[in-house]
Formats: sequence, structure tokens, C-alpha cells
Amino acid sequence: MKKTRVRVKGVLRAYVLALLYIAILLAVIAVFVGMRDIYAGMMVAGAAAICLIVFAILYSRNRSIIINELISFATEYGQIQRKLLKEMELPYALLDENGKIMWTNIAFDEIVRKKSYNKTISSIFPELNIDKLLAGSDYGEANVSYDGGEYSARMRRVSLEDMAANSDIIEGDGYEGCLIAVYMFDETALKIALKENDDQSLAVALLYLDNYDEALESVEEVRRSLLTALIDRKVNKYISSLDGIAKKIEKDKFLIILRKKAVAQLQENKFDILDEVKTVNIGNEMSVTISIGVGLDGLTYSQNYEFARTAIDVALGRGGDQAVVKTPEQIIYYGGKSQQVEKNTRVKARVKAHALHEIITSKDRVLIMGHRLGDVDSFGASVGIARITKTLNRKAHIVLNDVTSSVQPMRELYMKQDDFEDDMLVTGEQAMDLAGSNAALIIVDVNKPSITECPELLKMCKSIVVLDHHRQGTESIENATLSYIEAYASSTCEMVTEIMQYISDGIKVRAEEADCLYSGIMIDTSNFMTKTGVRTFEAAAYLRRAGADVSRVRKMFRDDAASYKAKADAVSRAFVYRDSFAITAWEPTGDVQSPTEIGAQAANELLNIKGIKASFACTPYKDKIYISARSIDEVNVQIIMERMGGGGHMNIAGTQLENTTGEEAVRQLKDTLDAMLDGGEI
Repeated sequence: MKKTRVRVKGVLRAYVLALLYIAILLAVIAVFVGMRDIYAGMMVAGAAAICLIVFAILYSRNRSIIINELISFATEYGQIQRKLLKEMELPYALLDENGKIMWTNIAFDEIVRKKSYNKTISSIFPELNIDKLLAGSDYGEANVSYDGGEYSARMRRVSLEDMAANSDIIEGDGYEGCLIAVYMFDETALKIALKENDDQSLAVALLYLDNYDEALESVEEVRRSLLTALIDRKVNKYISSLDGIAKKIEKDKFLIILRKKAVAQLQENKFDILDEVKTVNIGNEMSVTISIGVGLDGLTYSQNYEFARTAIDVALGRGGDQAVVKTPEQIIYYGGKSQQVEKNTRVKARVKAHALHEIITSKDRVLIMGHRLGDVDSFGASVGIARITKTLNRKAHIVLNDVTSSVQPMRELYMKQDDFEDDMLVTGEQAMDLAGSNAALIIVDVNKPSITECPELLKMCKSIVVLDHHRQGTESIENATLSYIEAYASSTCEMVTEIMQYISDGIKVRAEEADCLYSGIMIDTSNFMTKTGVRTFEAAAYLRRAGADVSRVRKMFRDDAASYKAKADAVSRAFVYRDSFAITAWEPTGDVQSPTEIGAQAANELLNIKGIKASFACTPYKDKIYISARSIDEVNVQIIMERMGGGGHMNIAGTQLENTTGEEAVRQLKDTLDAMLDGGEI
């Protein structure tokens, strides 16, 4: 049996051979000295021989002792290292290249509270997916939650190529094996401290009473102060229960200071204060509703206040009776289930009319734009604004790209009037040539920039006016010089008609223009059956006096045979979902010119079925699925459509789905209804 020799290397080997090198050096010196003096050379040679003999004796006697001491030290050092690693407070584990646990220390075992050998790390911590975290890199990091603890896990891939090259068992050539080291840093206390600090951060809220004046008028004069006191007490008591402060800044406005933790509690309860305030009743015929705007997570207190102001504007623009929470990343909506009360006063309309007058007269021309695939209300409102502009001696241009079948008869009627000019109707490209610093852009019947007739115009015009009756959503036109959005209005045509009565004394509406405006009101109210108030009929009466012909309007909107059959087909394909919702998905034929309008009409027809709270028509058109949603008063279809990426009114809303089929759209609609019904949102 061949005896294995243990050899030393490195610095220790250099020290061991130092005497040998000295002896050899002395021998060389002895040769040179002997050439000069033979006796001196012999003396040096003798000294070298003595050194060599001494070195040989010492090395032969102590070699085994040195080797044994080195082996003993290395063994004990390795055991100490292993013990320190095993007892290290930092949780540590070694995995194979497939993520299976091979070795863990005591701290790691204490986290999982059991031995974890032969298990994959992802079976214990699903967040630690080896393939994803170490894809294309030797390092990975992830946050891990386990058994109430929060950890930061860091992973490192360790190559075994060098180890395999020196192994007697594994072939080293081409070996690509590896181990994965996992370190777990406990951040539970840090996360708790950060969350506690975040929960204590300041949140600012504004609370407005939507119908303060109208509610007071519905109660006896001697009891009005009592109603006000009860509302104030209800608000202050509720906010105090959240450890917040409510300060009344006007007769119908409150400034509220809360901790972020209290806002989370409000969100968890879905802002039930909205319903609690409605319970205040001392004989008032009209329930009081409130709107709340909350600002969170701003960099400064003033930024939170600005967020709150933006949020309350959005809440009021969406019709009130709801709460809006705004953060730097998103806007969240709560409530909004009730119909907004129509304002009796026209002061706001008069103020907006005066501001619009100033904007138009300060420019040379006015560009008027509605939404894409314009409808009757959009075109009618555009015609009304054009009449206002011409009365103020400014050039008016209506931006109109695609003309739908419903707009076509109105367009032909409008072009027949005596003072019609060829450049009054322009395309989006032509409008961009006309835009500039001397042009004002007035947007009607839409407040989302992405669905306007020509979104590029928003960047080219500095003076922008928005007139709309749709509830505001997350997307809005932020740089508007004047914004007049009233969700209680039946139509934009109604709003424009009111403005016409205040903007100039000498305005004269032509009969054709009155027909267009009257048509917009009639279509959006389903022949004055939905969303009609006192001001709606007053606007209609003004247009009748201006020459609107009801019979002529009715004839314009009669369906042709193909459209009538298509509407009947859409209605016949409807089914009732969850006993309350009528849903139809139909395929239009080539004879139908405006499928989306037929879908909207079918949705209106389905509301005539007894027991139906809301109706939905899914219509494919130009590689999209258009969903028209309608209701009478029991369901807010706007929040349903917003959940699916759309919007609209409480009773009339819609959305557009891309890259989907009719069946998928119906399934998505069902899932949305299920989620909102189960969550109590509708």
C-alpha cells in the first residue's frame, strides 16, 4: 500500500525551505571565497555544511509534529466555522440548483419551525421562485411573508465548477452544477414601525352638503336651524369617533383632519357616513346627501389638501352623494348610488355664460368638438355653441369626422340654413390647421380627452372650455380654462340652451338650430321619460318658442326597416341574469348603418320588461365590443361601466372592449355584476 504524503504549501513551505536556501547560498559563497583564499573557502563551506545538517535533523525530527498540528488546526477551524454557521442568528440555507433544501442552520429552522430537507424552497415561501428571481443573474432578492413575520430574502448562486475539477468522484470537464445560498433578514419590526408611522400620517378631507339649500327649503322655516344642527352633530360625532377633527368652514362645507388609519377604516366601511347623514329627518321632504374628497400620501400637508380639493371636485362632477379618495397613484370611488338632485337656481349657468362670453370674444375663431362617433346630443350642442359664436361675431368651426346615421339627418338640416358656410363643418386634420393661439377650443358632451373627436387639438389650443353632463371619471381634461360639468342635467343640449339665454341679449336661434338642440334633449331623455327636471322642460319650451318643430324632429329619427328589424333581433336575443338584469349580445348585419345606436335603443327597450333593474346591450363594431347600459332608478350603471373601463351617467352609461368577442364581453359583464352584487356596491 502506497503511503500518502502530506505536503505543505504557500507561506509555510517558504519558511520551511528558508534554511535550505541559506545553506545553498553559503555553498555558492564558499566557492567564490575559495577562489581567493582556500582556507577561508573551506571555513565557509564548513559553515554551510553545518547549517544543512542542522536543517535536515530538525526537519526530519519535527516534520510529523508540524503536519499533525496543521491537520489538527484545520480540522478544529472547520468545525468552528461549521458551528458558527449553524448557530448564526441570521437564517441561512443551502439549496441545490432545483431549489430543493439541502442544509439549514438553527435560525432558519426556527422560522419554519421544522426540518425542511427534501422540500423545495418555494413550497415554504411561494415568493421565492428560483427560475424568476435568478433568471439571467447570480443574485436575487424578494420580500417574504411567513407566519406573521416579514423577511427580506436574498439569494446567491454559487458555482461548483472548481470543486468538481478537484474531485475524485465527479468529472470536472463541462460540469455546470451549482448551489444556491439563501439569507433571510427579519424586517418584521421595521415593517411594523413603518406601518405605524404611515398610519399616523395626516390625511385631509373636504365634506360638502350637496343639496343644502334644497333640503332647507323642504322643511318649515322654524325648524331649519334644527336640521342644520342635527347635520352638524352627525358629521362631528362620526368624525370624532375616528379620532379626527371636523371644522365647519362654510354653511355647507367642512374641513376634516384624519389619520391615514382612520381613512382605511372609512374605506373598509365603504364610507357609511354617506348613508348615515341621509337618516337625518325632521320632516324634510328631501334627504340630505354629502360628498367627500380625501387627499392621501402627498409629500406635504398642502399637497394632501390639493388632492382633497381635486377629489371633491371629481365627487361633485360625478353627481355627488359619494366619496372620492385621491393619492398620487390613483383615484378610488365610493357610493354614488342615488340620483343627483336638480338645482333650482340658474346662478351657476349665468356665471358660466358670462365666462364663456369673455373667452369667445377674446379669440378670432372657435373650434367646437364632441366625442368620437358623435351622437345627437353632441352635434346639437355643437350647433348651439356655433350659434353663440356667430352672434358674438367670431368664426365657428364644428369638428366632425365620422357621421353616424343618427347625426346625418341633423347635419343635412343644419346645412340647409341660409347663413351656413362651407368651413363650418371641418375634419380633425382641417381643425389642426386652424388651431393656434387665436383659437378657443370648446368641448361638448365629453370630458375624457382620449375619446374626443380629435385629441391632438387639446395640445394645440391654450383656451379650452368643457361643457358636459356626464359624470367625471379618473381621466379628465386638466388644463381647461373653463369647465362646466353638471351631472344632473339631462343633456349637454339643455346646458347650452340655458347658456344661450344668458350669454347675449341679441341672440336669435334659427329653426334648424332649435331642432338640433331639441333633438339632443329628446334623445338623451328617451322622449322626456328619463332624467327630466323642471329646467329640462324650460329649455325645451325656450327651443319651441325659437321655432323647434316637434313633428319634424320625430320624422328625422324614424328608423328604416333594416334598423327596426335589427333592434327587434337584439331584443329577442336578450336573457335575464340574476332576476334583475337584461343582457343581449347580437351580431349586426351589413344593412345596419349604426350598430351602436341600435344597441343603445335595444337597451332602452329592455327596460320596459317588468322586474328589470338594468339592461345591457353588447354590440360588435369596428373590432370592438360596445356595451350600452341603461337603468331607471334602482341601479347606478355608471359605476358598473366604470369597473369595466367606461363611464357615463347613473342611468345611461357604456364602455368599449378591445380584443374580445361578444361571448367574452358577456362573461366579463356577468363577473363584474357578481363581484359588485356580492360586495354590496350595487
